[in-house]
Amino acid sequence: MGRKTFVLDTTVFLHDPMALSKFENSDVIIPIAVLHELDKIKRSNDMLGKNARGVLRQIEKLEGDIFSGIKLSNGSYISVYIQRSKPKSSAFHYNLDNYKHQILLTAFTLQAEGKDVVVLISKDFILRLKAQSLGLLAQDYVNIKALESRAYSGKRDVELSKLDADKANQKGVIDVGHLDPFYPNEYAVIKSGGNTKLFAKYCSEQEGLKVISKAGQKVWGISPLNDEQSCAMDLLLNDKVPLVSLVGPAGTGKTLLALACALAKVFDEGVYGRILVTRPIMPLGKDIGFLPGSKEEKIFHWMQPIYDNLEFICGISGGGQAGAETKQWIMDSEKIELEAVTYIRGRSLAKTFMIIDEAQNLTPHEVKTIISRAGKGTKVVLAGDPSQIDNPYLSEDSNALSYVIQHFKPEAVFGHIVLHKTERSELAAIAARIL
Repeated sequence: MGRKTFVLDTTVFLHDPMALSKFENSDVIIPIAVLHELDKIKRSNDMLGKNARGVLRQIEKLEGDIFSGIKLSNGSYISVYIQRSKPKSSAFHYNLDNYKHQILLTAFTLQAEGKDVVVLISKDFILRLKAQSLGLLAQDYVNIKALESRAYSGKRDVELSKLDADKANQKGVIDVGHLDPFYPNEYAVIKSGGNTKLFAKYCSEQEGLKVISKAGQKVWGISPLNDEQSCAMDLLLNDKVPLVSLVGPAGTGKTLLALACALAKVFDEGVYGRILVTRPIMPLGKDIGFLPGSKEEKIFHWMQPIYDNLEFICGISGGGQAGAETKQWIMDSEKIELEAVTYIRGRSLAKTFMIIDEAQNLTPHEVKTIISRAGKGTKVVLAGDPSQIDNPYLSEDSNALSYVIQHFKPEAVFGHIVLHKTERSELAAIAARIL
């Protein structure tokens, strides 16, 4: 098979403004119609406008003849294609007044000119169907590295003999030379038959699994209910891991665990000076419009899930009237702050336990802005479910959670756990499984 020629649709750039660098050792063609569309969209003040402006700036910075082709460091050639004549073949029967059809014609013409393998890349399903009707190869644009990151759960099961497990427990470190490579802070649940179970975490310095002695401890009345929650709590309580991501469906305990550990770290141990909880303002279903009142009054309803979790934790740890008093004491302490993502930009947050809830609705640019706010002694926890995205411009491979996991999983400052089991209630667990 010869060198591939990829023709990129406008939707690819609006989905991923860094798409130009994602095709290695290939010919990447940008139809002039795509630039016309991007030029129109760039005036928008939303995320689409920002992405369009970013792509156009990248193309402007390329040095060389863009129409002949400019070589990138990854071995690809980028060029802008202008259709200088009408299609000679009667097989192309689409109206060229439509920009999408002009993009389609570019791929059709390149294939007619004898290019080895021409592939139209588009997020538009209808355009891909039209391409197939013309005998063209058409594929959806998917960030493969982000998809691979979703396969990383942050925990794996390891089988050992009873003798080896006992030796490992005494020694405290397990050699992993015979196993597939571990990422920093990746967990292993050591099983050796029966109910015997050890928790261990990969330590880059020792190049082995370090046995954890306190996995499963109770924090503010909250105890882990499964292996993943035990690993998650260990990560959340580890001050040497300043960035943690928790992924899982509704009811798996992401926000509850993060908030309980934050309360312990701030009010019991004093490691952090305050708790900052934020979440994207992204409505589920039809928006109810503008809300009256001050900023605090406007975000109160958006933050109601956080209040619910706080009330549950205080009720478990205090019980009855004491639980209500504990909650009021926490709010009066001014050590817990609820903030909209919009107001994070420009702040510098030191000694703060930050919880970013529903992080799957953030863009990569937004999560970069948030994490870069972290000052000395700050811990950032991202919680969410990439399968429940409310942002219409994001997908499972382009949202903030997938982006962070993809880029940070080789780093020692990062830890990640996927929570699978819904523990909220039997009804919630069944709903998560069958609906």
